Amino acid sequence: MKASPEGRILALDYGTRRIGLAISDELGLTAQGLETLERTNIREDLARLAALVRDKSVRLILMGDPVRLSGRAGSHAEQVRRFARRLERRTGLPVRFWDERLTTVEANRLLREAGVGARERRQAVDRLSAVLLLESYLDRREWEVGES
Repeated sequence: MKASPEGRILALDYGTRRIGLAISDELGLTAQGLETLERTNIREDLARLAALVRDKSVRLILMGDPVRLSGRAGSHAEQVRRFARRLERRTGLPVRFWDERLTTVEANRLLREAGVGARERRQAVDRLSAVLLLESYLDRREWEVGES
């Protein structure tokens, strides 16, 4: 398997109240959840994400693409795209979108099966959704590299 360029991938599960975060290792093999970012205002949110990008040597930002099951853009899509454009300008890094269909549903299911209560589940679901998003991206990328 070919090693990826040095640096990590930061995944964001964008929400209006919280942003779930996950980060890869430097080789892009594993995903680890980070503390969920509680939203305050756009400037502060961007500043905290830019600091995280800098501190963690991030080279790519991955954002969940809010599409419906039909594949059409969801109502949340334009808000996510505006935020992504501002994040690109702030960090100077590319933002790639990745299909996030069912990540929140899957995260809730996994947490319920693990016996996590409703209150704790609300706090953990955004982070787990970001981890699932990043794992999906890394798995797909590894499969594509393996096929070459």
